[in-house]
Amino acid sequence: MDAGAARMYRTREFAELAGVTVRTLHHYDRLGLLQPRRTEAGYRLYQARDLERLEQIVALKFLALPLKRIKALLDRDALDLAGALRRQRQVLEQKRRLLNSALAAIREGESAIGAGRRPESAILRRIIEVIEMQSKPDWTAKYYTGEAGAKVEERKELWSPELQAECSRQWSELFRDIEAALDEDPAGEKAQSFLDRWQKLVEGFTGGDFAITQGLKNLYADRANWPVEAKQQMAPYSNKAVWSFIDKARAARKK
Repeated sequence: MDAGAARMYRTREFAELAGVTVRTLHHYDRLGLLQPRRTEAGYRLYQARDLERLEQIVALKFLALPLKRIKALLDRDALDLAGALRRQRQVLEQKRRLLNSALAAIREGESAIGAGRRPESAILRRIIEVIEMQSKPDWTAKYYTGEAGAKVEERKELWSPELQAECSRQWSELFRDIEAALDEDPAGEKAQSFLDRWQKLVEGFTGGDFAITQGLKNLYADRANWPVEAKQQMAPYSNKAVWSFIDKARAARKK
C-alpha cells in the first residue's frame, strides 16, 4: 500500500493541506459531509483520500448547490475522482462561455461609448440577457408547474454528461435523417419510424411524466423568447421543416 495514502492527519494539518479552515472542516463533519475517523480520545483523523471528497464538496458548493443536496448526491452516488472532475469541468466550461459572451457584449458597449456613441439597445439587451442567464441558469423553470419543476430537478441528478453527449448525438442523427427524407409520406413507415425515435428521446428526458411533458411543450412553444445563448445551443435543431414534418407524422398517426 502507498505510504502516502495511509498517512493520517490531525484537523489542523489537514486544513493546511487542503487550503480550508479548521472551522470549515468541523462544519462539514457536523453535517455529515466529510466525517473523519476518530481516535479513542475523540480527535479527528483525516486521510489523503478524504481530500478527494473534499474537492467534490468544494466544487459542487462553487456551482451553487446547497450543502444538503451535495451530501445527498455524494452519499447516493460516490463518483470516482476522474468522473467528478470531468463533470465539474463541463459545467465550468459552460459558465465560461456565458461569461465570455457577457464580456464580448460589454466590450462592444465600451467601444461604442469610446467612439462617442451611445450603445445600441440591442447591445445592452445582450448584456442583460447573458448576465441574467449566468445568475439564473435555470431559466426554464418558469415553464413548469411547481410539482413538475421538482420532478425535473430530481431527473437532472440522473442526467450525467455522458448521457447528455449520447442524447445530443442521437438528436443530431435524427435531424440529419429527417432532413434527408422530407419528401416522405408522413403516414409512411419511414416517417413513423422517425416519430418513434423522436418520442423515445423526449421520453428519455420526461420519463413519460405528463406534467414534465406539458412543461416541455410550453418551453418549446416559446422558443422565440429564449435567451440568446439557449438559441445558439439549439441552432442545430432549429430547422422548421423538420419540426413540421414531425407534426405531420404525429397527426397522421392519430387518424
